[in-house]
Amino acid sequence: MASSRNRQMLLQSRGTRAGVVHPDQFYSRDTQHASSKKVRTNSTSQADPLTRKSNTLEMNRRKRRMSHDPQTKNSRRFIVDVDETLRIVLQQEDTDGDFQISVTDSGPKLITLGTATSNGVKTFDIRGNYMLSNLVQELAIARDHGRTRIVLDEERLSEPPVDRLSRMIATSFWRSLTRRIDGDGLEIICADPKNRTGHLTPRIYVPYSEMKMFEYYKAVAKQRPHLRLEVIRLPKECDDPAFVKSLNDKPGLLALAMEEVDDDMGGKALKGIPFIVPGARFNELYNWDSYFIALGLIVDGQVEMAKGMVEHFVFEIKHYNKILNGSRSYYLCRTQPPFLTDMTLQIYNQLQKSTPKEVEAANTWLKRAMRAAIKEYHTIWMVPPRLDPVTGLSRYHPDGLGIPPETEASHFTHILEPYAAKHGVSILEFTEAYNDGRLREPDLDEYFVHDRAVRESGHDTTYRFEKKCAYLATIDLNALLFKYEVDIATAIEILGGELDLEEDFNLSPFPPSKEAFEAANKSGFERSLSRKQTKEEWVKRSQLREERINKYLWNEGKKLYFDYDTVAGAQIPYETVTAFWALWAGCASEQQAFDVM
Repeated sequence: MASSRNRQMLLQSRGTRAGVVHPDQFYSRDTQHASSKKVRTNSTSQADPLTRKSNTLEMNRRKRRMSHDPQTKNSRRFIVDVDETLRIVLQQEDTDGDFQISVTDSGPKLITLGTATSNGVKTFDIRGNYMLSNLVQELAIARDHGRTRIVLDEERLSEPPVDRLSRMIATSFWRSLTRRIDGDGLEIICADPKNRTGHLTPRIYVPYSEMKMFEYYKAVAKQRPHLRLEVIRLPKECDDPAFVKSLNDKPGLLALAMEEVDDDMGGKALKGIPFIVPGARFNELYNWDSYFIALGLIVDGQVEMAKGMVEHFVFEIKHYNKILNGSRSYYLCRTQPPFLTDMTLQIYNQLQKSTPKEVEAANTWLKRAMRAAIKEYHTIWMVPPRLDPVTGLSRYHPDGLGIPPETEASHFTHILEPYAAKHGVSILEFTEAYNDGRLREPDLDEYFVHDRAVRESGHDTTYRFEKKCAYLATIDLNALLFKYEVDIATAIEILGGELDLEEDFNLSPFPPSKEAFEAANKSGFERSLSRKQTKEEWVKRSQLREERINKYLWNEGKKLYFDYDTVAGAQIPYETVTAFWALWAGCASEQQAFDVM
């Protein structure tokens, strides 16, 4: 187990907001060892015992060890020259040159470090793949913080893997994955690794109604000409498929939520709300990745960061009509699996509610998030083409035209080759003509309907959805929407049993049916501002969906949930682990849960 000192450091770091962790939390700044006034007569180097020729020769003669020695009761501390030690470790141990220390390397698996208490005079052997690989990681982190010398605890090198990973996530990884879209943040995140066009000009698209934000980014572009930033105001109908396709050769970031902060001149200024990306190569906010990220942030005590990501989703629903697959222009027609309500309630449960003022603030935030979720539910998931009116179940079925532009150039080559050959043109010529609408291929249109649906599902790629995803009422999506309905009912109960909506939009007919939609199209849909939302309504919605899931997705003979092909009118016989989502969401009965397990 980690030492009490490491546990204390972990607790402290988990209470610290990402982006402000100081290097002192990683390494001691105790320099008394380096500045000792004692005369040293038994060393040829004042810097590090690793540089002593005799010591290096002795190491090379020692028998290779595959594990480290048993630990003493009191953890040692080592004084380490960062750059020189890193150089020697990699040169000696990384024999295959992949910048990792692993079982495939043929080095001695041993290096000697000087102890801090002796100012480097006394030494101790660090042995084995695990401790050496941890040493490389610690040295790399120290170097990234600009440290030339560190005092390193032995327990950092022998720390149990799960404890180490948990600590690294809390103290380092969250910070390195934090992004912010504003003037300062754009210095880092303008690059788009998925931009396959020849136009690399950085762009940011701003919602039509956010004029203050638009003026802000125009000022950023003027003040920072080296960015070459192009600022574009989106039209009101920014997710129209034809418009989105027109942006294929000029992709850009989509603006996200900002907050007003005090500036240096006694006024107010806009600042981007930070968020976490799912990997270092990404610079945009992603949808269902963010749910699992938020769960980790909550565990590490970074509730404000998780809360900020919900703010971005509320902003996206308001201005882009959905929680986007990702905050790039080519994702404007596409969403992903809906987790907003559970994400919101998980965060709400962590908010301070000790005083009436805190309760009011928490409930105000809960209202805003649930209002957005209700809008997304009615305008995205409960209307065609995502809703199948016959079954009353929902599908992944995004709008879109042409070939998805974010893929690698060769991704669809095997699909496009027969069509290019049919028209006697190259693949590039066919791609341009097809995207422009000059060549029409209905079968190819249908292929890309399903391809976009697979991407919206978050399960790209899988044979389960091959050439049929947009037609499938999947168990995972409908389990999530059941959870939406239950969560919204729960939130409304917390808020007093009723919730008024502030945006005007169509409410989907209930119960959903082909006839109900035909009637609404003729006489008009019920509007969101016409009445308050009640807990009872959302309980009924969840009960109906549970009935439909049991009717169309549950297979009593096989004791498992299956996806339902709404066009073929039959279940597809593909067993999938997402059947377990019904257990998590709570729409499986106790007997069904037992049968599935």
